[in-house]
Amino acid sequence: MSHILSKDGTRIAFDRTGHGPVVIMVNGALAYRGFYGGEELAARLSPDVTFIDYDRRGRGESTDTPPYAVDREIEDIEALIDEAGGSACLYGVSSGACLALLAAARLGPARVERLALYEPPYGSRDEREKQEFAGQ
Repeated sequence: MSHILSKDGTRIAFDRTGHGPVVIMVNGALAYRGFYGGEELAARLSPDVTFIDYDRRGRGESTDTPPYAVDREIEDIEALIDEAGGSACLYGVSSGACLALLAAARLGPARVERLALYEPPYGSRDEREKQEFAGQ
């Protein structure tokens, strides 16, 4: 396990395995490095890529600096990209998919080369209308 400091001084814990292009896994809200299968995914990908699995702020072995803001989480991702050499691919899961998408939009294609998003919690307008009609 390694650590980096984010822009606001929050200590972010991460594991790095493998060699090659960098993929950073951005977990969902309730996950951390030791939970949600990051270790298995890292083992499968490590022959072909450098896989970085980190604890989002306030989870696992990462610290937190209140107040919470999405911008701070994007700064954490940016610090990991800097640590990785300046550019990376992002794999986001659930709310981590939303963060990965926002990070890509803010940091640009020179920093975030590719995105893979798994189950981002976005719905369509039709889904919202069905929920409203059903009284949810």
